[in-house]
This record gives sequence, C-alpha cells and structure tokens, in this order.
Amino acid sequence: MAETGTTDATGEDGRPTLNRVIGPGLLLLFVVGDILGTGVYALTGKVAAEVGGAVWLPFLLAFTVALLTAFSYLELVTKYPKAAGAALYTHKAFGVHFLTFMVTFAVMCSGLTSASSASKAFAGNFAEAFDLSLGEGLGLTAVAVAFMTLIALVNFRGVGESVKVNVLLTCVELGGLLIVIGIGAWAIGGGEGDVSRLVEFDSPPGENAVLSVTAATALAFFAMVGFEDSVNMAEETRDPVRIFPKVMLTGLCITGVIYVLVAISAITLVSPADLGEGDAPLLKVVSAGAPAFPLTVFAFITMFAVANSALINMLMASRLLYGMANERVLPRVLGLVHRSRRTPWVGIVFTTLVAFGLIWFADLTALGGTTSLLLLCVFTIVNIAVLVLRRDRVEHRHFRAPTVIPVIGAVLCAYLASPLSGRAGGDYRVAGVLLLIGVVLWAATYAHRRLSNCPGHYT
Repeated sequence: MAETGTTDATGEDGRPTLNRVIGPGLLLLFVVGDILGTGVYALTGKVAAEVGGAVWLPFLLAFTVALLTAFSYLELVTKYPKAAGAALYTHKAFGVHFLTFMVTFAVMCSGLTSASSASKAFAGNFAEAFDLSLGEGLGLTAVAVAFMTLIALVNFRGVGESVKVNVLLTCVELGGLLIVIGIGAWAIGGGEGDVSRLVEFDSPPGENAVLSVTAATALAFFAMVGFEDSVNMAEETRDPVRIFPKVMLTGLCITGVIYVLVAISAITLVSPADLGEGDAPLLKVVSAGAPAFPLTVFAFITMFAVANSALINMLMASRLLYGMANERVLPRVLGLVHRSRRTPWVGIVFTTLVAFGLIWFADLTALGGTTSLLLLCVFTIVNIAVLVLRRDRVEHRHFRAPTVIPVIGAVLCAYLASPLSGRAGGDYRVAGVLLLIGVVLWAATYAHRRLSNCPGHYT
C-alpha cells in the first residue's frame, strides 16, 4: 500500500499541519482505551435489568454490529486518510451541506455529552475516593469544570502528550476490568456464584424476550462505540492506510472478549436485580467476589477510566471541527493549528467551552441512550456512504470491505436506532432537542456564509 503519511510541519498553503506521532501501538491503545470507557463500568447493571442473567448476549450482539460498521470505517479511512471521520465521508458521498453539517453536529454532540458526563462521573468518584462532602451542586460542578480544563490543557499541549496520557489511563482501566474478570474466574473455580444465571432471561413486565434483547443491545452499543473516534486521528497517524485495518480490528476484538468476560463474571456473582441498582455495578461484583479487596482502590480505577473517556472524546471533537473546517463546511477559523504545539487550538477552545455549558446546565444521567442513538444514525449513513463512494477512485491502494457487510451493517444500525428495537422514548426527545439546535446553527452558519460570499461546498 502507498505511504500516505508526512512529517512536514506545514501544508501546501503554508499553514501548520497536525503532527504525525501515532504509531500502531499508540493507535491500538487509543482504540482500546476509547471503547473501554465509562460504558462497561456503568452500563452492565442497566443491561442486566433489561435481560436478566443473559447479560452477555447484548454485549456480544453490540460487538457484532460494531464490527460490521468498523469494516466500512476502515475502507473509508484508508481511502481518505484525513481528520473528520463520518462527517468527511458523508460530505464526499452526498455533497449536501445540511446533511454533512448535521452529521458533524451529531458526532460532536455524542463526544461532548460523553466527555461531559465522564467529567461529572469523575467528580463523583473523586469525592468518594477522597471522602469529600461536595454535595450535588456547585462543589461537584466545580471539580468537573476543573477536570475538563485539565483535559483541554493536555489536549493543547500536543497529541504526543495526549496519547501518552491515554496509554497510562488505558492501562489503569484495562487493569480494573481484568481484576473483575480474575475475581469472577477465581470465584467460579472455587464453586461460588451461580453459573446457571447465564442462560436465564428475565424481561421487564409487558415485554417479550426478543424486544428485551434488542433494547438491551441498543443500550449496550454505547459501551462498544469509540472505535470510530480513532479515524479522526488519521492526520496524526504514521501511514494510516497501512496500520488502521489491523489495529482497529484487533482493538475491537480485544474489547469484545473483555466485555463478554466481564458480563459473565458480574452475573455469576451478583443477581440481575442487585446488579441493576445504583451506578457502580462492578464495585458490587468486586465486593461480592473478593470482600477483602480494598474498594477504595477500585474507586480510583473507575475514576481514571472515566477520565480516559473524557480525554479521548475531547481529542475527537476538536479534530472533527478541524477536519470539517478544512473542508469548508465549518468556518475556517475552527481549523487553525497552533504553530509550535501543532494542535487545533481554536477547535479545542470551542469544544471545551461547549463542554463547560453541558457540565453546568445539562442533566446528563440519561444521555447514554441518546449518545448511542445519535451514533447509530451516523453509522447507518456511513454504511451507505461506503457503497456510494465505490464509484470514487483514488490513486493509492486501500482496504475494501465485502459489499454485503456495509449492507447488513446499515440495516442493523437503522433497526437499533428505530422504535422497533424497544428503545426508550426519552432518547428520541433528547436527541430531537439536540438536533433542533443543530438545525438552527446550520441555518445561521449558512446565512452568514452566503452574506459574506464565502466559498464553500454547498448544495
């Protein structure tokens, strides 16, 4: 395959470019760390509440849907190795500015809501780990805002520093999940726990087993997202065309196996009813399987896990704005790169300010389902875009997914995003409000550029 990477500090127009410092190892840890975020630490109990003991099945199905969509992303990122990911692919495939803008906005919202939620979770775990009485208001909000500021400074410092912090945090959160798996294996091997729960289905009243599984899969899908964030780092990756396919598929398979093993350990040690109560299901698993294990240590591990989610999502959001600004879909100022740090500093400032607003004003407890819904809609579009862009030829060799895979991926993603899957109505209400805001912003951006006679890609 052709080498597409470059280490030049400036582009053809003389503007500074992003710094290509990410190799295969760092990219693998980025993918793994992004997927192993707050989702599995918080959602295992909620998935168990939907299906009972067969909690491993929704995670397995969510992994399958994610894997199919990953093939489409791999074809597109190796064909167009630039930042901006799904928004760029939508722009190239359909050329409709409104659709591109809304995909950009939806992906950005998913990243910022996830990062802001992680910041609040970090504040809560911080208070618990240090036994602080911060209350539910200003104290926790102040810690969350301070933490988001620290994330912005790391992001601005440089992508090299950011991915090194990601390596550390990924190792910590991976260690926490391996502790859960190890405790489960030790307990099961010693005859403790109830393995028979693994095949028990316990649907909520009024729901059949199939709807319960699909609803739980739609929820569990939130724990599997993250692989798509990595394509936004394509312009900071060395030879992305060559290394992305092996790294992304390896990362997805690693996380898929870990999630299923965590679900098995959790449900054999804690009943579905108990697992579904509260916001710290894995803490209950550790307490049940290893009462002597210091729970404060696990609280610290959880704190670092959600910190990693915030860091990676803020990296993604700023690179998304940078990439689409360079495509003239967003104002060019959002694509400015700091000359010495070589990071998209305007995009970092903008996304951080939006995150501050979400932390301060928004109730993010129910946004996990909304984030999943938005991304499933985006994934449906990406799976269609890969087929549309087959007619667009590029000079270098690239990964090509079997045609049937994006077709199946589009159908499954659309189904999980639809009411037919049993998804909660609140997800659609929150998503509708966010997308309505996006429509207003698009109209304002479009009108401004038309009045300014700015060149751009509009249809």
